[in-house]
Amino acid sequence: MIVLRDPLRETDLPHGCIATIGNFDGMHVGHQAIIRGVVDQARSQGLTSAVITFHPHPLSIVAPDRVPKQILTLAQKEELIAELGIDALLVVPFTHDFSRWPADRFVKDFLVDALDVKEVRIGRDFCFGAGRTGNLEMLREAGARYGFRVEGAEDVRVNGIRVSSSLVRDAIRKGAMRTVAMALGRTYFIDGRVATGRRLGRKIGFPTVNVDASNDLFPGSGVYVTTSRFESFSRSFESVTNIGVRPTLYENYATTIESHIFDFDSNVYDDTVRVYFHVLLRREKQFPSALELTNQIRADITRSREYFRRRNALSSRA
Repeated sequence: MIVLRDPLRETDLPHGCIATIGNFDGMHVGHQAIIRGVVDQARSQGLTSAVITFHPHPLSIVAPDRVPKQILTLAQKEELIAELGIDALLVVPFTHDFSRWPADRFVKDFLVDALDVKEVRIGRDFCFGAGRTGNLEMLREAGARYGFRVEGAEDVRVNGIRVSSSLVRDAIRKGAMRTVAMALGRTYFIDGRVATGRRLGRKIGFPTVNVDASNDLFPGSGVYVTTSRFESFSRSFESVTNIGVRPTLYENYATTIESHIFDFDSNVYDDTVRVYFHVLLRREKQFPSALELTNQIRADITRSREYFRRRNALSSRA
């Protein structure tokens, strides 16, 4: 997949492509369905498949007080889009000047003149252009005028629930990781750098790695069964991760993310780590003493190991 980071100024563009346009935050199963449709249609016609997205999120420019926390970093979004087989990703820088482009200018100057699109697919609720005047109906009228096809993607429902980025964000905040995995079609993860902490976990017998998260959004406070994968290792490690303010050990108002890695004793400071969240074990709470906290951590680890034993047993029978 080629990535063009300033396609409004590029001349070497995927002309005659089949494209989809959107923010694609989360890359949930609805986004995946749209993109797979673009890939399949482009391959059947011998054309280039393209995803057009915007960075930063448009609301961060036009309404900063309403911009939602993003589920994915741009790098994560690029990675997940590439896995679906897209030929070209066009990342349009969303600036104050671009925010004033009318929808018809975007269609004429970019989709038609620059890209010569043959087909465009968008979600039925997606809007673009100054004042959000660009929508599916407007795009269909433009397509009839300029000679490209337009398809509106149907909503995707899982267990009767309409999948959306808002649904995913809400479930992440609540720690409802099974709902998140259902909506994403994969295990939810965050990326980060291993930072130096206060080594309090080591003092009570449970050393942890402190994750300085790259993601805007991460799960609500609590203890989670997780898997951790470091860049310097070729495999993943079972782990248990606490997100919160650690109220038992000291007064702290900043949220921290700490993972205790099972059967692991390597120095990974400054390494990058991807943490996969499987299930919420319990909410964070304050214990009367460090001893009671230690006993609870031991119980959390036991429950986490049992989770992985059950999962591995099911995988071996599949």
